[in-house]
Amino acid sequence: MLQILLLLLLSSTSQRVSGYKKANTCVCQLNSTMWLFPAQKFKYVLEELHTCEGSLNNLQEEADRLHKHVNKMQTIDTTNMKTVKEKLRYLKNNVETCKSIPKDFRGMCVGLITNISDPITTKVSPHGKSYVSGSWGKQAQKESEGQKNSYWVQPLLSSHIWGNTVRLYQTYEDFMASTNHREFTFASSYSDPSTNEGPNAVLYGEALYYHCYRSADVCRYDLEANEVKRVTLPGTGVGFNNKFPYCYYDCRLNSDVDVEADETGLWALYATLGNHGNLVISRLVWDSEVKSLNVTQTWETRLFKKAVSNAFMVCGVMYATRYVNEYREEVFYAFDTATGKEDNSLAIRLEKVAKGVASLSYNPTNKQIYMYNDGYLLAYQAYF
Repeated sequence: MLQILLLLLLSSTSQRVSGYKKANTCVCQLNSTMWLFPAQKFKYVLEELHTCEGSLNNLQEEADRLHKHVNKMQTIDTTNMKTVKEKLRYLKNNVETCKSIPKDFRGMCVGLITNISDPITTKVSPHGKSYVSGSWGKQAQKESEGQKNSYWVQPLLSSHIWGNTVRLYQTYEDFMASTNHREFTFASSYSDPSTNEGPNAVLYGEALYYHCYRSADVCRYDLEANEVKRVTLPGTGVGFNNKFPYCYYDCRLNSDVDVEADETGLWALYATLGNHGNLVISRLVWDSEVKSLNVTQTWETRLFKKAVSNAFMVCGVMYATRYVNEYREEVFYAFDTATGKEDNSLAIRLEKVAKGVASLSYNPTNKQIYMYNDGYLLAYQAYF
């Protein structure tokens, strides 16, 4: 009896069968069903495939629904977070308002500014109108004795960005005639750490206050002692070195930090990354006993600094301006540090003789506003 080995290709298995010889032939019996197409098995696999496709489709739909749900949650959380941040900003401003406020802080001005006159003083800078950036004004401290009626000009002589001198006139007549002045040098070079950066200075008492060179600091130069003290402004990512300048139409180079004075004292206006580039207001106080400059309070506004052409302080209220055309600015916004409230419905015109506004400051001794207007020095009367 012969043994025959047959290979079954479809199943990839082998089967051994017995055969016998009959009439010179080999005869064996085979199970032919092993070569039949596995229809039942194919049907089962096909059904499984359809079921799997259905499951995948269901999973895809579920994944899409989950993705939409996550996006919705993210949107809601973002909105909620913005609301929470705004409430925190409001509460923080209220805390700052209630903290260390002088008794005569409120009620110094009867309401907001209602009008600003046309220029009552117009003069070309004594350094020449080619120096388009700088600041100027009158002594801003009422109680000042030595410099009570003095006027000053602080031009930015290097690249319209940096300055290291201030020119002082003892009287208005001397200022208008550009005579009898005294020059003070408060930094040895334009890259000295005590150099002024940007059009931002103010003369208050016996000292010039300004933004220190490439830093988040405000400097105080004592005209009598010939020394500089400084303080670092608070906030996350304080803008300097042209990070958050005044802009609106054209940006004024390196106008990141603006030092102002009013009836309540000294202020610094600037922007921070932590406040999304919006204006921040900090109150500055000079401690004459320990000879240190300090920041006592800080308020955060919702006004984007680069959407503002300039700003100034009056009676604890910050006013912001915007460009209208080559010969006009407009006071359009006010933020009251006494209440934490803002008003963006103002429309007070401010005439000028040139396009660019380098600096704008208020003087509490005569309620005048001083503008450094591309080399022209302009003064206005404020009305309440």
